Amino acid sequence: PGCLLLQFLSYLGACDRLLKQGYEEGQVEEAMEMFQYSEKKVTEFLRLLAQFNDMGFQQNEIKEVLLLCGNQREKALEELVMK
Repeated sequence: PGCLLLQFLSYLGACDRLLKQGYEEGQVEEAMEMFQYSEKKVTEFLRLLAQFNDMGFQQNEIKEVLLLCGNQREKALEELVMK
């Protein structure tokens, strides 16, 4: 039981840090599930999602490509441009 509590507190801390960076709660929660609560991967995913969104790409396409490319920026950008 103690281990689950620590995981939960770690999850809450990570969510809180990401929300304070200005990311939307729904996006943070969805990304946490997609990347099995890895704060590092979630942070990179959300950063790239925002970057590509600012470039005018569709959010659902960005998510799909980032997942397929494992958050590799150049590879993901190449895929998005080709779509």
